[in-house]
Amino acid sequence: MDSAMIEVRDLWFSYNGHSVLEAVNFSIPEKGFVGLLGPNGGGKTTLLKLMLGLLKPDRGTVRIFGEQPRKHADRIGYVPQEIGFNKSFPISVTDVVMMGRLKSGKTWASHSCEDRAAADKVLEMLRMSEYRDKRIGELSGGQRQRVFIARALINNPEILFLDEPTASVDPQGQAEFYELLKSLNARATIVMVSHDVMIISSYIKSIACVNRRVHYHNAAEITEEMTDMYCCPVEVITHGKLPHRVLREHEKF
Repeated sequence: MDSAMIEVRDLWFSYNGHSVLEAVNFSIPEKGFVGLLGPNGGGKTTLLKLMLGLLKPDRGTVRIFGEQPRKHADRIGYVPQEIGFNKSFPISVTDVVMMGRLKSGKTWASHSCEDRAAADKVLEMLRMSEYRDKRIGELSGGQRQRVFIARALINNPEILFLDEPTASVDPQGQAEFYELLKSLNARATIVMVSHDVMIISSYIKSIACVNRRVHYHNAAEITEEMTDMYCCPVEVITHGKLPHRVLREHEKF
């Protein structure tokens, strides 16, 4: 049996007295690839932040490598849903990516040749090498997202958390990105929040349906029970590289 990289036990969390997650239990094995699916407001991003140690549960535990998440921050990569920044700030793409190498006590001036080489390597992997010297504010939304993904990958993380990573990426870029994740999964555990239900089913290994409670399915099959969480019935169309979804005739709510 694969060893568990992430363990969540009897997890409860609320915002200002409003229950967001209740009685959550699951574990993710080494080199697992989990898609967190569910309706808006169901608790997906909150669950991701709890696994990262950015939020503290009301009750229960989260363990990464058998310990509290923050103890292993250097072994984790994270791409949040929204990254706020000043578009006029004069920082280059390479500098943004190298921010992923900053550690406690390390100053910006102490970046090494090794750090720059690592940034170049990951930018090449994401087909962003030609933009390495451009200011981050000059890029399109999809290009910026690739840079933020590169920042998360620069340390070769053992666990990669992604919150809607393809939201600003064009369809062709999405296909390439999912293929990249597939190759990264050979050496890293991946947990990804996504609304691209039918697309990610071609890549993930298991699914966690999140709607206050979590139903963990140790398989990538999309079932009617899962799609019902969206309140609209969904069918899968799978011609071409990118599966997409259509809605059957249904009542409006």
